[in-house]
Amino acid sequence: MDYFAHETACIDDGAEIGAGTRIWHFTHIMSGARLGRGCNVGQNVFVQTGVVIGDNVKLQNNVFLPAGVMVEDHVFFGPSAVCTNVINPRSEISRRDQFRSTIFKRGATIGANATIVCGTTIGRYAFVGAGSVVTRDVADYTLVYGNPAKPRGWVCQCGVKLAFAGTGVPRATCIECGAVYERRENAVQPL
Repeated sequence: MDYFAHETACIDDGAEIGAGTRIWHFTHIMSGARLGRGCNVGQNVFVQTGVVIGDNVKLQNNVFLPAGVMVEDHVFFGPSAVCTNVINPRSEISRRDQFRSTIFKRGATIGANATIVCGTTIGRYAFVGAGSVVTRDVADYTLVYGNPAKPRGWVCQCGVKLAFAGTGVPRATCIECGAVYERRENAVQPL
């Protein structure tokens, strides 16, 4: 075994865990789930069958990832962030054939207690504020928060909010790392 799992963690046969990943107290990784290398999975996390998680992902305590979730590399989930996988669940009606996929692109951050409604894509290096309810796609480098979450600005790859200025194609330079971005309509990209 080239990963660490606390003795209270439940790792089902058939789960794939990458080298250097650490799994902590009372976490359950179901059969058919795949976790990449170098991940840190906090206490009381649940990862359902079919979930695919990339490398160096951080899942803080109490995160819930149901079937249909795909997480690319370097994504951060704050404590108690959760996803759904059915739009209209009912206890007495099985809707397993109606699961919708949710995709988290490279470098995205999901704040504590955020709820991500199924069928959405969270863009590269997007930032979802704590306590937000995401009901639609979030574009790359976009900062969203609220209920429902709405775009409130843009963030650098390092997570610092960007301030765009200029006419024509506005540009922003990150005050922390110096990276330069340009904005065309509602799309932001690094230069």
